[in-house]
Amino acid sequence: MIYRTEHPTPQFCRENFINLNGEWQFEIDNSKSGAERVLFKNGASLSGRINVPFCPQSKLSGVEHKDFMYCVWYKRDFGITPEQKSGRSVLHIGAADYEAHVYVNGSLAGTHRGGYVPFALDVSKYVKQGNNTLTVAVYDNERNPMIPRGKQSEEYYSHGCDYTRTTGIWQTVYLEFTPKTYIESAKYYPDAESAVLNITAKLCGAGALTAKAYYEGREAGSATTESFGGAASLSIRLNEKHLWEPGAGRLYDLVLTYGEDEVKSYFGLRNVCLSGNKFLLNGKSVFQRLILDQGFYPDGIYTAPSDEALLGDVLLSKAAGFNGARLHQKIFEPRFLYHCDREGYMVWGEYPSWGLDHSNPGAVYPMLFEWAEEIGRDFNHPSIIGWCPFNETSDIGHKKQHDDLIRMVYRQTKALDPTRPCIDTSGYIHVETDIFDIHDYTGDTEVFEDKIERFDEAGVGIL
Repeated sequence: MIYRTEHPTPQFCRENFINLNGEWQFEIDNSKSGAERVLFKNGASLSGRINVPFCPQSKLSGVEHKDFMYCVWYKRDFGITPEQKSGRSVLHIGAADYEAHVYVNGSLAGTHRGGYVPFALDVSKYVKQGNNTLTVAVYDNERNPMIPRGKQSEEYYSHGCDYTRTTGIWQTVYLEFTPKTYIESAKYYPDAESAVLNITAKLCGAGALTAKAYYEGREAGSATTESFGGAASLSIRLNEKHLWEPGAGRLYDLVLTYGEDEVKSYFGLRNVCLSGNKFLLNGKSVFQRLILDQGFYPDGIYTAPSDEALLGDVLLSKAAGFNGARLHQKIFEPRFLYHCDREGYMVWGEYPSWGLDHSNPGAVYPMLFEWAEEIGRDFNHPSIIGWCPFNETSDIGHKKQHDDLIRMVYRQTKALDPTRPCIDTSGYIHVETDIFDIHDYTGDTEVFEDKIERFDEAGVGIL
């Protein structure tokens, strides 16, 4: 059975793609000798099988190996038609924890570090018409203090609030085909008050960029600009104003075209900001009643067994009286955010910072690159109303928290996205932040009220 066949990125969707989920060859390589044994070569077979996109620790993968795995190998064949070969062939891996090496027909096509964000490789020069072989090696070590692990257990068993590990591929793998003149990316800056969508796009090749917005099938506005490639900007003045609000995810469909390239997308019309101690959405104060969602599944671990399961999490939370979630110590997949967008469900984007030695200034390197990729990937989701790169940092034994690491990531977050508030490090010790939040599990309401009053008297804002 092939799981998760839906397009994984509804906000940047091309119709011409091949979903590569399903059964792959698989092998655990704890000695990390697979490259020396040339497992990447065409004709080299792996010893086992796995059901992608589920990690080998999970039941749904068919492997269910719970011990530490320091390297895992994947291999499968795929076909390319002459029409597909005429343009660009781009391989997408939704997430592979932690360092992935990708081979196409025996040649190294690229590498990527970061276990929670997607990466794409232009494999046009490596593929050929007819049958092709794709091989992926993924290296991981949850005990390495320079590798963020979130809530994956660094001990053999789950303990406290650390759970079963995820190694290797855990999100959809797909091959996408584009023209040679194409839209590389686009960012949306909605202006809710003026009912305008501002778009900045990164383009390759020369042509006319056109953006058309629709609401419930009716055209709501369009704009066109000429470009010779690189950056381009345009604005759509909408003739219908429908605000994205908590509980009401009123989304506009959006179609972007550039030459022969067409991307289907969507956006929500909403603005967020802070005003004193208030969080404002579309100029109105909103109380955030949020659940702490850690995104684990009993049969798929980090990966939901179906798209319906992702939506079910949102609907269950709403039925329990919550209007959003803090997406805790994990970068959630785009389809989960798609359902949050549709349901008017507010979420805070967070980074899986646990496991990273935040007393070491060198930790900025493994974190900042991946964090920037997350912000870029999720920038356009209206459901994301803030960022939180660190969680519960403090001094570690005799080693002091490196404040400049926290400060640098906060400032980089604000530079990458000035449209949303940022909590530097949620919980206890703040360095530089938009919101001073606290983690308090006091059950006695009178004691809790006294604590909050003392914070208010000190002039500290509370989320």
